[in-house]
Amino acid sequence: MDISTALLLLAAITAYLLWFTFISRSLRGPRVWPLLGSLPGLIENCDRMHDWISDNLRACGGTYQTCICAIPFLARKQGLVTVTCDPRNLEHILKSRFHNYPKGPTWQAVFHDLLGQGIFNSDGDTWLFQRRTAALEFTTRTLRQAMARWVSRAIKLRFCPILEKAQSQGQPVDLQDVLLRLTFDNICGLAFGKDPQTCAQGLPKNGFASAFDRATEASLQRFILPEVLWKLKRWLRLGLEVSLTRSLGHMDEYLSNVINTRKQELLSQQKDGNPHDDLLSRFMKKKESYSDEFLQHVALNFILAGRDTSAVALSWFFWLISQHPTVEDNILREICTVLIETRGIDTSTWLDEPLGFEELDRLIYLKAALSETLRLYPSVPEDSKHVVADDVLPDGTFVPAGSSVTYSIYSVGRMRSTWGDDCLEFRPQRWLSADGKEFIKHDSYKFVAFNAGPRICLGKGLAYLQMKSVAAAALLRHKLTLVPGHKVEQKMSLTLFMKYGLKVNVHGRDLGAIVEKITSEEKMQGKL
Repeated sequence: MDISTALLLLAAITAYLLWFTFISRSLRGPRVWPLLGSLPGLIENCDRMHDWISDNLRACGGTYQTCICAIPFLARKQGLVTVTCDPRNLEHILKSRFHNYPKGPTWQAVFHDLLGQGIFNSDGDTWLFQRRTAALEFTTRTLRQAMARWVSRAIKLRFCPILEKAQSQGQPVDLQDVLLRLTFDNICGLAFGKDPQTCAQGLPKNGFASAFDRATEASLQRFILPEVLWKLKRWLRLGLEVSLTRSLGHMDEYLSNVINTRKQELLSQQKDGNPHDDLLSRFMKKKESYSDEFLQHVALNFILAGRDTSAVALSWFFWLISQHPTVEDNILREICTVLIETRGIDTSTWLDEPLGFEELDRLIYLKAALSETLRLYPSVPEDSKHVVADDVLPDGTFVPAGSSVTYSIYSVGRMRSTWGDDCLEFRPQRWLSADGKEFIKHDSYKFVAFNAGPRICLGKGLAYLQMKSVAAAALLRHKLTLVPGHKVEQKMSLTLFMKYGLKVNVHGRDLGAIVEKITSEEKMQGKL
């Protein structure tokens, strides 16, 4: 190497170090390394990613900025990530300046093969059209009734028999796996009116369910890898990209058969008097003519949104109440009190049918416990947006166009400034009025488990309906205890799965003692 080349190299290194020193000092948050940015910290804390983000946010007052790659010309735009859990910023991003923070090109590219231009992977007019169409359906009582039918059927014929078998045989059961199967069957029934039967006796494999899982896993890997790398792997047909292609082909064949069959059924519907009330049929009945590809993406988008989220929330709920017996007792007392009024004092009749609409609506303490679960363990712990134009967040943070903003839903529920000094405690009472008779709705930008603003979850009511139904059915019949030695840890994914599942032992439940206590108390108060 001659002297001129060495001097040029030295000058380049010096210029880079001066630039890096300036950039790193201007950023708050985790340490930024030369070239690698914050990647070493991400790798070091990959097993506790969400808690690591929360630690950084607490140290920085609710917002920090970091570089994924500390490379000139990229660090200030594509490499810059703003992370926040400040409710003021969330309202700004999700509502006030909604159009400046779309999903963005990176998110759409990652999930396009699986979700196309479906409602959860689109922006602008494409998203707005689907949102308005879906919103009309989600406000109808018939959709809620359809969901109730699917859930009640699954509880009675599948969920309860699985737990009863585990109890009689003295064998533990992976509750997370059972719940994922249960919610998958329910959402498929609601989305396109067909039962994949993954939660049937013996927990059989289903080709469509397996293909859906593989496609989701491959798409999530794309989200982690740099775009250039996963596109190269797709071109070379390497790794999970091969699995994605095959899975998408299987799903396309399955859904094409469902759509073609449904078209024939709808043509003869008036003759046989067998109307369909699933979402797919509702879209097909519209005056507009939708392509089969569009209808497939409608179904897949709602399956992705409605399957894992409810199952994961219920898994964390059952784990939390197993650690908090007083909360479990309060839930049982509430359920029994309602059933005494609606079904009488004879507990032998209580287990014939799952709880109905009116009974579930009265379970406000159960709803509080589920909401408290979602506050601490939101099913989707982090979400991100693309910045279209330069902007300043309410807390004064400047976000340049082309960068991204991540809002940590997991951290929002764990900030003392938002939820008080007891923010890390599991306290359903924080969702109830002083007398415990009314459910309190907290600000939607402090409780973002169902998103907020124009993209707030359309299926929020259906999710609570399903979760309350399943929780009440399980708790009335059984006491669930964690298998000794079983580890409950978070899996680092876009959805907050339990890494090793939720292994529980299933025990019988004595309702007689609870009912006797309730009735004796009510007699003393003159209610009976």
